[in-house]
Amino acid sequence: MHGEDDPAAAHAAALHAAAALRARRPAGIAAAGAARLILLDTIGCALAGRAAPEVAAFERHASALESGPFTFPGGRRLSLAAAAQVGAMAATWDEACEGHAFAHGRPGVAAVAGLLPLAVAGSRGLDALTDALALAYEVAARAGAWLRIRPGMHVDGNWPALGVAAGAARLGGAGEAGIAGAIDIAACQLATSLYLPVSEGRTARNTYLAHSAGLGLMAAQAAQAGIDAPAGALAFYATRFAAADPAAPPAPAADLILDAYIKPHAAVRHVHYGAELARRVREDLGGATEGIGRIALSVYPEAITYCGNRAPRAPIQAQFSLSFGVAAMLRFGVLDHSVYREPRFSDPELRRLEALVRIDVEPALAAAGRRGAALAVTSGYKDIEHDVRTIPGDPAQPLSAEEVAAKFMRYASASVPHEKAFVFANAVLSAEVDVKMSALWDLLF
Repeated sequence: MHGEDDPAAAHAAALHAAAALRARRPAGIAAAGAARLILLDTIGCALAGRAAPEVAAFERHASALESGPFTFPGGRRLSLAAAAQVGAMAATWDEACEGHAFAHGRPGVAAVAGLLPLAVAGSRGLDALTDALALAYEVAARAGAWLRIRPGMHVDGNWPALGVAAGAARLGGAGEAGIAGAIDIAACQLATSLYLPVSEGRTARNTYLAHSAGLGLMAAQAAQAGIDAPAGALAFYATRFAAADPAAPPAPAADLILDAYIKPHAAVRHVHYGAELARRVREDLGGATEGIGRIALSVYPEAITYCGNRAPRAPIQAQFSLSFGVAAMLRFGVLDHSVYREPRFSDPELRRLEALVRIDVEPALAAAGRRGAALAVTSGYKDIEHDVRTIPGDPAQPLSAEEVAAKFMRYASASVPHEKAFVFANAVLSAEVDVKMSALWDLLF
């Protein structure tokens, strides 16, 4: 069965058609601009995440095992595969990285992690990198919307590899057939990655995107070498191993990267709705939280499914915790990587507030299948209520280039002086002529 008689085959054909369309021409101005923002933001998240002791140790060990042509600022020489693993792991460590609501995940993190070292070491230009990233994002976003995961799974070790495969093949000069082959090779071996580490506070989850980056790079290299795969691999996987969405796929020409969100806060996107409301309540209270005695959050069902962790014992649990996000924003007025470090992480007032948060499903949002939240807080004799349907970073409220650059400089400060971070951000976002990525990367050193 084929086409409209076989939904899986139709979806696979649409995904391949979208990739083929982009293989025939460079990314459009809007898509390339969005790719630059995602590139800069992801690099900033990676520079911050490299400061985590576990990531730093992984980087040291990888360099000791196999030196190579790529180096992070202040780091050691890494092979391209190791650089992709470190970059993906670091970018997701504080959960401040990009995402896509339609895809139910982050199509860009593994792609940036895999493509950046290739572009720097291979002296490819910024335009070639953003073109490959835009294609990778398109493939991964479509795959994420279609190849929905089964209960108990986590997306990061799964469909993002398809985007990396497509983007790496594109950056390597492959045409339509080579890109399709790389996608199909990756589709034959998509991993089953578990949500379990998140619920138990284990950082194994942060290796999932490293796995996707590595699988995608290998698949692209294999396709370039002439290794082949069944053309029906994606459809086969969808019907047997995914909770595939039967809804019609987007048109091949649609640029899904334009609907990507860049996070203003460091937490899973589901947490941002309550956090934004908590920021408003904090402003109403002038920053005083001691009198708060009641906190009630109403939110859409998916947020509770993935972010219902209470009294988080480890940062990764907190990043997936609606109650922690609300409490941290009430307490500190920010939800960034600092709240996952001591002394803030164990702050007594933060923990008191977190225990107060009651979480319920908002019936109207559940019925409409939409995202949003409402927050009610009682402090003394004052009742404060706010609700929200769109938040900063949504396609309706995108972060400006200036806001993305400012976030990059905050996060990059872990390993790069402010002046160098400023010059790099300005060059990535404002370059009007193509420039070698090796020259751009050197600006950070």
